[in-house]
Amino acid sequence: MIRQEAILQSPLRVLDRAIRGGLGKGHLGVIVASPGVGKSACLVQLGLDALLRGRSVLHVAVGQSVEHVSTRYDALFDELAERVGLADRGGVREAMGHRRLIWSSVEGALSSHAVEDALAAFQAHLALGPPSLLVDDLAWQTPGALATAAAVKASAARVGAELWMTARDAGAPDPAAARLPPGAAALADVVLLLEPHGRQARLSLLKNLEQGPAAELPLILEGGTLRIRRDDEGDLAERWPDTYTLIATGSAGAEDEFGACAERWGVGEVNYTFADRAGLARTRGIVTLGEEELKLGEVSPAYLRAHLHRAFAESPELRRVLQIIWHQVSTAAEVFAVGGINPDQTVHGGTGWAVELARHWGKPVHLFEQDRGRWVRWDGSGWVPEAPPVIGHERFAGAGTRSLSDVGRAAIRELFERTFGPAEPESPAS
Repeated sequence: MIRQEAILQSPLRVLDRAIRGGLGKGHLGVIVASPGVGKSACLVQLGLDALLRGRSVLHVAVGQSVEHVSTRYDALFDELAERVGLADRGGVREAMGHRRLIWSSVEGALSSHAVEDALAAFQAHLALGPPSLLVDDLAWQTPGALATAAAVKASAARVGAELWMTARDAGAPDPAAARLPPGAAALADVVLLLEPHGRQARLSLLKNLEQGPAAELPLILEGGTLRIRRDDEGDLAERWPDTYTLIATGSAGAEDEFGACAERWGVGEVNYTFADRAGLARTRGIVTLGEEELKLGEVSPAYLRAHLHRAFAESPELRRVLQIIWHQVSTAAEVFAVGGINPDQTVHGGTGWAVELARHWGKPVHLFEQDRGRWVRWDGSGWVPEAPPVIGHERFAGAGTRSLSDVGRAAIRELFERTFGPAEPESPAS
């Protein structure tokens, strides 16, 4: 099984010490962050840590599929297994699977009754002791949300579970009460704040069980993984291109240019595709998905009409393209796209599906509007202009229109140059 030293040396032991041995049964911890900073990744990190220590976990995801949450756990586990040289990966993964239940509330709303149902299912089917209960993305600002959170906390206390939840940062300065909706800070026993610093996110303790003063923890979140910050580490670590990976689907146009830039700057490349696909523009880093893998990204025409407000041609080829876009976005931490915005705030063409998935999962998404020659980002409620961005996460998606203009092509190249510096001069054609 996993080495005991790896558990003892986990960055989360720093958090345990800061809050006197851990959150504890019946207590509520809240992770606060702006959209896209990493609160969901931090929550999964807490769940994985509990599983590795032999505890059981009930993970309730609001507005996310079971497959998406499971992919997050798998990615973090694989990173840890590689780092500690874990031999029996399959055995450890299977053992953890027997102690974990992911409960999805895909409608985007959560009730205390739904959590009670999840707890009942957990106890009935897994027959395990009190779990670590994790609730991701409760809409704290909506009417009745505070009462729901209080009821969930009472349910956790009743079964002897510790409870972690996430919340969107209200954006006001300290104290902790200003970062959460009224009443939420009083309900929480521990409040953690994640704030972006370059391509990292720093963790601060705003409230602890002892009501002690706020303090920054020596922890950072980078690439979805918590680690301990070195004493000599600045806010913005130097970017090494070979530690980055472009996630794409190998399509013509913008994705072809993203891939060409990745190759020129020495960035890794993964291009998801499917068997017998026509018109593949990139052949570097090809990953061909089988039918079972493609089914993970299945989407109904009704869902597309409801969220993108338009219908797509129903063809087997397009269906598979939408499925590989699901894999592209689900495995990336940040999305860059080139295209145009419709009056209803969706994005033109198939690029709109990549952008919609990124928005739905709360991932940072940046869009270069070709027709207006500017960068915008999604702030959770609308598109807002931004200064030309840099690539902030080591696994990032590049998507966009097939009708790429010279302006759009220049924007992609300038994105790589801002992030990694000038590329080596291209060799003259022989």
